[in-house]
Amino acid sequence: MEREPEDDSLFSAFPLGRRAPLAKEAAVLRRDLALVHTDAIAASLMVGTGETYIAAFALALGLGDIVAGYAASLPYMAGAVLQLVSPWGVRRLRSHRRWVVLCAVVQAASFAPLTVAALYGSLSATGLLAIATLYWAAGMAIGPAWTTWVGTLIPRSMRSRFFARRTRVAQAAMLGGLLAGGAILHFGEHRGFHLYAFAALFAAAGLARVWSAWLVGHQSEPDPLVEAAPLAHGLASPARVPGNRRLIAYLLSLTLGVQISAPYFTPYMIGEHALHLSYGGYMTLIAAAFISKILALPWLGHFAAERGARRLLRLAGCAVVPLPALWTISNDYSYLVAIQLFSGIAWGAHELATFLLFFDAIRPEERTRVLTWYNLANATALVTGTSLGALLLRDQGLSFASYALLFWISASARALTLPLLAWLPDAHRKALPAIGILAARPSAGSIDRPVLADQPDSPLERPHQGDVPVSAPAR
Repeated sequence: MEREPEDDSLFSAFPLGRRAPLAKEAAVLRRDLALVHTDAIAASLMVGTGETYIAAFALALGLGDIVAGYAASLPYMAGAVLQLVSPWGVRRLRSHRRWVVLCAVVQAASFAPLTVAALYGSLSATGLLAIATLYWAAGMAIGPAWTTWVGTLIPRSMRSRFFARRTRVAQAAMLGGLLAGGAILHFGEHRGFHLYAFAALFAAAGLARVWSAWLVGHQSEPDPLVEAAPLAHGLASPARVPGNRRLIAYLLSLTLGVQISAPYFTPYMIGEHALHLSYGGYMTLIAAAFISKILALPWLGHFAAERGARRLLRLAGCAVVPLPALWTISNDYSYLVAIQLFSGIAWGAHELATFLLFFDAIRPEERTRVLTWYNLANATALVTGTSLGALLLRDQGLSFASYALLFWISASARALTLPLLAWLPDAHRKALPAIGILAARPSAGSIDRPVLADQPDSPLERPHQGDVPVSAPAR
């Protein structure tokens, strides 16, 4: 009779259940858990040192404030469209793992031209947007395939604890990359070679993604062609899912209002026409929002469990309305840090409440296809808002006054969404979903997205009844 494998540091928090797997299978599971866990570190380091600073790189090249704003939004739209090709890519390669590794390698390769451009000090606006589009397209195309695949690797009985721990590690790695990137840029700025500092950051981000691809490639694939049922059987519009119309209308309207100003916070902070902060000051403001969000999430989760996600979303909806307007009151740096700390809490509440409401209102078998279409609709609203902001800046000219007007218009557009919060369904779930980081943003701390792992169980999974589906962090 086989004895149960001894717990190690990774396994200690994850009970195997009443019937332990065979020793060989347990060893494979341990290896996969470690690889998936470490991959979160590699992917988050890539985001913290690379994607976060693309808009700042556009400004360093002299491409202008509007191009920097589009670099943070237009490529995301292309990525949301191209994520729809994932089922075709998986079928073509006859493997989820091969598709994920291919996309990760492509995403890593997107940093090569950015590194070269930083070394040479030249890149056109079209070239920058094309590279950023390749980055986002490859990254978002990973999501559906990875979500399906990871559901075959991690037994359902382990998922909640495992992905909660993985999320915390990813957040720490993201913050570490963000702080290291800001420190490197600050050092380069004071030594007169800030473009070389960008080259070092993009090279590090590319290597981190290569490391991530290697980690993914060494994970198991119990069933290479396990069907991604939610995508393979057609994509239903989110509006057709009962109980979601009002929630989706609110979220898309808010995205449009937010994006009127959000892509232009980086130019406002470090551009020549407004605050003109150092890279160190810029990094500190981004980190402040990110840290406050991380620290607030446990309390926000308790509030949602006790008072309901709908009430949390209403409070968050009111809190995010004045955020851009607050930037026009004073340029004192301590005041700006305080705004960012409050911003991180407000957006953390908004994102958590949104996830809980989505999870409660959408049936498990519909979640991936609904969220896929929602991502596309959200990206459309994002680009629309960015374009409205660009038109206003072009019309008014780049100045502190034009940015102030832009921020007040964004705050007004956010306020117009508040009536949509009046009749929203509440969430009854007590368990909190794991949250995955897509990118950091100066005005919101980070962009997060739930990607679900409600796929067929692993062969190693013990018998269970009535398990609540658990989300897996986004890639």
